[in-house]
Amino acid sequence: MDIFVDVIIESVLDTLELVPFLFVTYVDMEALEHSAEGRMQGLVTRAGHAGPVAGSLLGAIPQCGFSAMAATLFSGGVVTAGTLVAVILSTSDEMVPVFLAHQEPVGRLLSIVLLKVIVGLVVGLLLDAVMRAVRHVGNPEPRIHELCERAHCHCDDDGGEESDAVEEARQGSGEVRGCHHHHGYGRWGIVRSAAIHTVQVTGFILLITFLFGLLIEVMGEDVLARLLGSHPVRATLLAALVGLIPNCGASVAITELYLDGVLSAGPMVAGLLASGGVGLLVLFRTNDHLRQNVAITAFVYAVGVVVGLIVSASGILF
Repeated sequence: MDIFVDVIIESVLDTLELVPFLFVTYVDMEALEHSAEGRMQGLVTRAGHAGPVAGSLLGAIPQCGFSAMAATLFSGGVVTAGTLVAVILSTSDEMVPVFLAHQEPVGRLLSIVLLKVIVGLVVGLLLDAVMRAVRHVGNPEPRIHELCERAHCHCDDDGGEESDAVEEARQGSGEVRGCHHHHGYGRWGIVRSAAIHTVQVTGFILLITFLFGLLIEVMGEDVLARLLGSHPVRATLLAALVGLIPNCGASVAITELYLDGVLSAGPMVAGLLASGGVGLLVLFRTNDHLRQNVAITAFVYAVGVVVGLIVSASGILF
């Protein structure tokens, strides 16, 4: 019982130290997202064959929801599969705020982000090239009306409201519509959203810190390190699987375990490449082609695993 209480106290104290850094980071991220969201959508949708380039670069910008927007645009036929995959692979989700909250060296953070961008860019371009060569798939044809019907937004020339997902797809495609529903978002909204994100991520960090603190106390740090270190392939497979969980807790867990020395660079890279926030969840919600959704998810997982194993085999350290 004493060990249990000690781990709780230590976990709470360690987590509380991160809260101010998390909040400041999220305020900046929210302000960036809501001031540049429209321009970011426009850049991706107008990029054409270079969509994966724009997607991978913009996906690396620390903001919330870009992968969800990309999934919606893909479901609406606005962007290619390569662009969607590039965004998911490059999206940092909660890695950036967690790194900054721990006050890790900026160079270490940027090197991981750069790797994710390069992987997203290369894989996205190759995927689109293969799709065009093998299946003769050209530029996507916008099909926003189908997305609208599935979302039951009842948008017509008489006005009305539509889902946020459909609205994003319409904005990205440039389609003229009669039902634009705009939600105001001032300074208070930015602070409120940042506070909510801070509370959510703080909760995940506290839970993860407590569980692994308890595990280390029971098993011993050396035993746990040997267990993961002696099975790098298994650790990579599991980390990438955790990364697929459509929740910010996935990237928080992977980043925390890496910073604590529990995960090595390879599994960490695999998990963070597969961790695209809620992008895949939105994809399954907005795209009714189930086999396509499963194929994209499996492809993202495979890329994460392969790159993670390459990082492990090459001995790259961050």
